[in-house]
Order: sequence, then structure tokens, then C-alpha cells
Amino acid sequence: MQAVTFQAPFEVRLVEKPDPELQAPDDAIVRIEATGVCGSDLHIYHGRIAIEPGFTIGHEYVGRVEQAGDAVTSVKVGDRVLGTFQVACGTCFFCRHGHFHKCDESRTFGHGAALGSLQGTQAELALVPRANLALRRVPDGLSSDVALFAGDVMGTGYHATVGAGVKAGDTVAVLGLGPVGLCAVQAAVGAGAAKVVAIDTVEQRLAMARAFGAEPVHLTEEDPRAAVKAATGGRGVDLSVEAVGDPRALELAIRLTRKCGTLSIVGVYAERVEVHMGLAWIKALDVRMGHANVIGHLDSVLALLASGRLDPSPLVTHHMPLADASDAYALYDRREALKIVLEP
Repeated sequence: MQAVTFQAPFEVRLVEKPDPELQAPDDAIVRIEATGVCGSDLHIYHGRIAIEPGFTIGHEYVGRVEQAGDAVTSVKVGDRVLGTFQVACGTCFFCRHGHFHKCDESRTFGHGAALGSLQGTQAELALVPRANLALRRVPDGLSSDVALFAGDVMGTGYHATVGAGVKAGDTVAVLGLGPVGLCAVQAAVGAGAAKVVAIDTVEQRLAMARAFGAEPVHLTEEDPRAAVKAATGGRGVDLSVEAVGDPRALELAIRLTRKCGTLSIVGVYAERVEVHMGLAWIKALDVRMGHANVIGHLDSVLALLASGRLDPSPLVTHHMPLADASDAYALYDRREALKIVLEP
């Protein structure tokens, strides 16, 4: 099969690899029909997350079950399925408490030995361990472009807002309007937020946020703190979502959040950062951070996608063949695309 592999910072390459084989009774092999390029893939592309050269990357996927182990009961050969970005055992302490994203045996697709040595999904075929938890049938009529979001990006946006406790009538600020941030905007609006302030510097992304029902604020040409004060009577927002992974965004998110509010950090951090934690302390903020519990939210998110209550399809700006993965990564790195779907 052909697969997209990391070679060195700013270099990915399509190579020929052996087809995957079933290794456990609850494994499945999926023939990939669509796979996304994600913001966290860019961290690998930049060399910010260490990964072995030659490792297959990618973690978003829709396809058809080509093989299934004897213990796979939730899907069968021939089913059109979507999958989550990581897999979980379902039986450890954390899984039993619903924290699938912190499973003791968690493995993340396409992130090398540090996260479980699970080859990625930007390939013609992918091995999916723990398939009963990781895979879902795609509802009839749901496009691959939309279904792809359930297993990572919309699940993360939902986790960052609904999972962080947003309620009808709340005010929300979303910092960073990449696909995750824009999905957080949609999820917050869908949950009944009275006001969503969406902050970025890219006009296309600000316009998209407006179309989703948010108030767009340009980070450098406007004053986000003034905009939030005006929207909240000077209090600050009930919930801030930091979807960038940059300490400057994190500190701004702290400043925008009201006293006793919630700070939801879904931007990826792979290094030490310095922020004014005294502000978070004196405000008594509830801070939530880390991987999104996408498996835990999967059925709710998929139902909302199938009903049309959530619709991330406008975020897909490019469809490209798997063979053009190198060009796709360069395009995404230049911020000239919101979401790129690769098709083998």
C-alpha cells in the first residue's frame, strides 16, 4: 500500500509499505476513502513533536472495513466507518470512569513511539486496534467530509465547549479559528451560548466564524479585551477556549475569562511555557486542558452531525489526492487552507 510518511521537519513523502495485518481479535483493517490533514499533524511536520523518520502519519479517517477480527462486533466487513484519532481499551481504571482519552493503553494514530507506535491513517489501509470502541458506522447520507470530523476535530471542539460545561445563555471566547476553533464556535452556538466572540488574524476564518453565529474580532486590528468587556458588561466571558497552543493566546484567554469562569485549553503544548498564572489564581479559574475525550463524545457528536445541528462541511476547502500530500502539507502550513481532505 501507499502511505504518507514523516521524513524530516518540513518533509513528508509518499512511500510503498506492506499492507497491515490483523494482530488481535478486536482489530479491524480499514480501506481509507478520506483522511484529513490536521493542525496537530503540522506540529509533527514542523518537528515540534518528535517522531521516527519513515513513520506513517495522520489520524483522521473514513473508509470501509476490509477485515475484522473475531471479537469485533460493532462493525462488520463492508461497513462504511469513521474512526477516532486514538484507541482505548475500555476496561482500565480511566476507561471505566469514562476518561477514554487517558486510557492506560491509549495509542494515537500517526504519532510514533511516544504515543503507542500506531501507524497513521494517511494511507490506503489502516490497522485499527480496539475497533469496537474506535469505529462507528457512518450514518446513511452523511458525507465523508462531515463524518471525518467526528473522530477528532468536531469531537475536540465539542469537548472544549459542551464538555467544559457551557450552558445556554453563557458567553464564550474562542481564540484561534483553525478547524478546532471553528468547530468550538459551532458547538458553543449549538449549545445555546448567548454570545461567542471569535478571535483570529485571518479574514477568511473570521468570516467563517461570523457565518457560524459568532462575533468576529481581529486579534491585532481590534481590541479583543474591549470587545469582550462590551459583550459581557465588563465581567469577562464564562468560558474561554484556547485553540492555538501558544502562550500568548493562553495569557489572553486568562485575561478574557471572568472571575470563577472556565478556561478550556485544547491547543497543543509540547514544551514549557511562561504565562501569568497569578491572574488565573486570583480569578479562581476552573482550568481544563489536554487531549479531547473524543471517544466519550463520539456518539453525541455523530448524532448532531447526522441531524445537521452541527455542520463542519464549510471548513473543507481542499480535496487532494494522497499522492499530493507533500503539496498539501506545504499549503496547510502557509495557512492557505482550512481543512484538506486527502483521498487515496
